[in-house]
Amino acid sequence: MSRTAKPGPPTEPGPQQPPPSPPRWRYWLLPLGLILTVALLLVPDVWSKPSTSLSYSGFVSSVNQNRVSSVNIDNEGAVTGTLRDGTSFTSQLPTALGPGRLQSQLRASHVDVTASKAGTSWGGVLLSFLPLVLIVAFFVWTGRQTQRVFAGGGIGGFGRSKAKIIEAERPTTRFADVAGYEGVKQEIGEVVDFLRAPGKYAAAGATGPRGVIMVGPPGTGKTLLGRAVAGEAAVPFLAVSGSAFVEMFVGVGASRVRDLFEEARQRAPAIIFIDELDALGSRRGPGVAGGHEEHEQTLNQLLSEMDGFDQSSGVVVLAATNRPESLDRALLRPGRFDRQVTVPLPNQVERAAILAVHVRGKHLNSTVDLSRIARATPGFSGADLANLVNEAAINAVRAGRTVLSQTDIGTARDRVLLGRRETSNALLPEERTSVAIHESGHALLAALCDHADPVEKVTILPAGMALGATEQLPEAERHLYSQSYLTDQLTVRLGGRAAELVMFGQGSTGAVNDLAGATQLATRMVTEFGLSPVLGPVGYESGQPLFLPGPGEQLRRPYSEQTQRLVDEEVARLLRDAEERAVGLLSHHQLALERLAAKLLELETVGGDLVLEVLRTEGDGTPGPVTPPAPRTPRSPRLQPGDPT
Repeated sequence: MSRTAKPGPPTEPGPQQPPPSPPRWRYWLLPLGLILTVALLLVPDVWSKPSTSLSYSGFVSSVNQNRVSSVNIDNEGAVTGTLRDGTSFTSQLPTALGPGRLQSQLRASHVDVTASKAGTSWGGVLLSFLPLVLIVAFFVWTGRQTQRVFAGGGIGGFGRSKAKIIEAERPTTRFADVAGYEGVKQEIGEVVDFLRAPGKYAAAGATGPRGVIMVGPPGTGKTLLGRAVAGEAAVPFLAVSGSAFVEMFVGVGASRVRDLFEEARQRAPAIIFIDELDALGSRRGPGVAGGHEEHEQTLNQLLSEMDGFDQSSGVVVLAATNRPESLDRALLRPGRFDRQVTVPLPNQVERAAILAVHVRGKHLNSTVDLSRIARATPGFSGADLANLVNEAAINAVRAGRTVLSQTDIGTARDRVLLGRRETSNALLPEERTSVAIHESGHALLAALCDHADPVEKVTILPAGMALGATEQLPEAERHLYSQSYLTDQLTVRLGGRAAELVMFGQGSTGAVNDLAGATQLATRMVTEFGLSPVLGPVGYESGQPLFLPGPGEQLRRPYSEQTQRLVDEEVARLLRDAEERAVGLLSHHQLALERLAAKLLELETVGGDLVLEVLRTEGDGTPGPVTPPAPRTPRSPRLQPGDPT
């Protein structure tokens, strides 16, 4: 009696198993073939008996002396034979003589003579063809290995996409693990929500975005947000770098783009994440023949895939870059990348939240104040903050501790900003005094200027390339800077040089970085911020990348030579006014300058409270009138290391 099997519920196909690896013995075929070829070429010579080569006269002499037992002569005059003592020999008859004249001598000596026809043996023919066979076998083996490595397609496998497909084993990173950036997470989370529940968007007549691009400075967490999307999404996630499409072979990049989107459509709805999009989507060059370039073919294929005839593919592209100004305009238009999400540097509140994430699993002292650290790290990205915490942990281990203190984090901040503390870089006494005067000038002017940031710490300990440092902490996160604030910034930056002029009557090379920073700030005040009464309200672009600023000079100025002359004059005027103001303030508070420098020589590092205390003990701390200083004569400072105040 037969039973009819009931159909069970449909089962989902399991993950595809990788193809079985070939047997291990196949890897030995090529080495064994090479060994066999060498053996066939060399073994016959090894097995053959050693023979003596005789000249024609020597051969005739041996025949006359009745030493030859047998010979074999071919039609080309080659002689091989055996002497009566068993030794083999070879010789060659002269072509003009031939073997006829030797017959009587060979017959008289009773030599056994045979004749043969010169030719090639089958063994020699096989040996001559064996290298060719091995070369063909090598190319066949290489082709099969290439086919196996590139997973189908042989050499054409170069055109396959190199994307990492994430479906089952998703990253553990979630949006909750990304501190701050609530607006950014909301915009990107809507893309994930649209792929999860497209019905509620369709009910309102809304269509999902086809592409979202995240732009921002390096280290702000764009790739981390992409990893969080992969962890949050309930759809397949294909991650690839923009450099994976760049190849030296023409057409390979476009083929990889086609293959990437084809895999995404087969798994739709799906998300494609392209990191460092600028490596793939940089601006195309002019010219009719420019489209034949490999990079432009790849970009054209990406443009076609993102906005082709198929509008209902259910594929969303998520990209990240820190160079949006270099992307092609056609790539950024709506319909391809509908949303451009800026991921800026974190503000003070976000920095505190990021620090709270990075200190997980670390032992902190009760004195550690994350909000104070966040206030002391303006301009730090998430990656910078992670490095700061790691450096603090290393500093604690170096001191033989496992608990991090506020001092460890402060030391790590100095290490990140200034460089390694140079304990072996001993300064001469006069150099140490000059550094103390220099840093005291910065600190006092920061305390005397109304709009300057308050002083946090002053040190004369060398670190990195700096012989000393004055650290200022802003009271609040600034987004706009007034002209008064910028003018005070110029005054504070020139305070070190002004202190040297007041105390020594001359400047030094210690102000080189201060002068460079002040000149750059004054130039931007004139050319970008419109703060010059001579040039008026005009602003010229700096020509530097948006999120990757650098010290590079513009190859082409957007203004004339006459305007450049006015810019130079205005920059010099701003710097002269700032220096005269700094010299005037420090001349009025020269006693406080000397006292603070003496404290620095004694303690090497002082806090901002001591700077204010020095000013209070001098008087009420109000600055005097800002007048140009009188002519100065060089003088020696009235303090020495360790002098009492």
